[in-house]
Amino acid sequence: MTSPAPRPRQVRCPQCGGLSLYSPDNPWRPFCSDRCKLIDLGQWASDAYSIPVEEPDAGMTDAFDRSGD
Repeated sequence: MTSPAPRPRQVRCPQCGGLSLYSPDNPWRPFCSDRCKLIDLGQWASDAYSIPVEEPDAGMTDAFDRSGD
């Protein structure tokens, strides 16, 4: 007896929140469409998204400055 094929997983599109097929059949995964994928890319390119960076302490920068001497 063969087991039934697994159902494709559906996830929420990170851009619009609509359902998106998460499988190799969806060329835009995890997005639902090329439009949502391009909107997201444009937001990264325009710095609408950013990864937070912690500024080093003042004492740490002094130590780096002196190491080059």
